[in-house]
Amino acid sequence: MLFSELKCKNVINLKDCKVLGKVSDLEFDERTGCIHKLYVPRGNKWENLFKCRDDYCIPYRDIKQIGPDVILVDI
Repeated sequence: MLFSELKCKNVINLKDCKVLGKVSDLEFDERTGCIHKLYVPRGNKWENLFKCRDDYCIPYRDIKQIGPDVILVDI
């Protein structure tokens, strides 16, 4: 899967069925190529433009499923 495909998917938290947003960045191990974390910005893009908000930092172990349209996480 390409990063451009991954960043178009909505990230949904299974605990409260809330849409967290879309993937903005990821962290991976350059030696193994394994993904360690996904980053999803909090709030909408206009809030993030004018405020310093922390991103959701989702460890790979909390990703439950990557589907055709969504990424399900348990955080």
